[in-house]
Amino acid sequence: MGRSRKGRDISGWLVVDKPAGLTSTAVVNKVRWAFNAKKAGHAGTLDPAATGVLAVALGEATKTVPFVTDALKAYRFTVRFGAATNTDDAEGEVIATSDRRPSDDEIAAALPAFVGDIEQVPPQFSAVKIDGERAYALARAGEEVEIAARPLYVESLEMVERPDADHAVLEMICGKGGYVRSIARDLGQALGCHGHVVSLRRVWAGPFEAEDGVTLDLVEELARTPALDDYLRPLEEGLADLPELRTTHDGATKLRNGNPGIVLASDVEYGDEAWASLDGEAVAVGIYKAGELHPNRVFVKG
Repeated sequence: MGRSRKGRDISGWLVVDKPAGLTSTAVVNKVRWAFNAKKAGHAGTLDPAATGVLAVALGEATKTVPFVTDALKAYRFTVRFGAATNTDDAEGEVIATSDRRPSDDEIAAALPAFVGDIEQVPPQFSAVKIDGERAYALARAGEEVEIAARPLYVESLEMVERPDADHAVLEMICGKGGYVRSIARDLGQALGCHGHVVSLRRVWAGPFEAEDGVTLDLVEELARTPALDDYLRPLEEGLADLPELRTTHDGATKLRNGNPGIVLASDVEYGDEAWASLDGEAVAVGIYKAGELHPNRVFVKG
């Protein structure tokens, strides 16, 4: 018989404005400890040097993580021209330099190539797995490996500021799996001057915005107190990109038992993914078929 996990049965989202210098895992562990929660996870890793939205899911909200991970995200970042590093950010060693500096017009002309459905090669120092090993572990061991390009959808990429000839501030909205460091690296190559990221902030991720996030200092200050629970957001916010279907008490019972349940009429089409609610509370996520929701994720009533 398995050992039961200690902690509270508490569910919801905590939006953290992650500080620089911590891994995403460290933030999740801190939040889990502060709430004394049984289960916690996050929707999208941020590099240790990056700041901004890190949405931490607790309890039943962890079942909604994929929907936030798959949602669009916005980043604001600064590119340093004239140098390439082995990590594609300021943390790494400089491996190439250039005296060339692109003009504003040259940068503007290069950006459209990075918009739409593109192919992107992740950084050597990334969490991508190669033959079962993390790329960053191989890179730290001195191995240079070939990482295959991966598809990425970029909705927009714009220069919003040019502080000086060496730097440009960009804003990007993209889908799941994007590496901002790769954008900076490839932009520098396209402009013939090299480039890397010197600062990065995730402005928003799906329904969550950095300006609404709490600091880790506040989390630590209120840890293990009821006051911290006031900052917890409903797990339903993680389903913001899916259509909501209302169900009945009988339908909710069937859905929670993993069976198809009746949902009220809506404009959701046959075969669409949606979530069912009862009195505003999420019951299940599933596939809509002819007046019923066929569940693939069921939420335990708190």
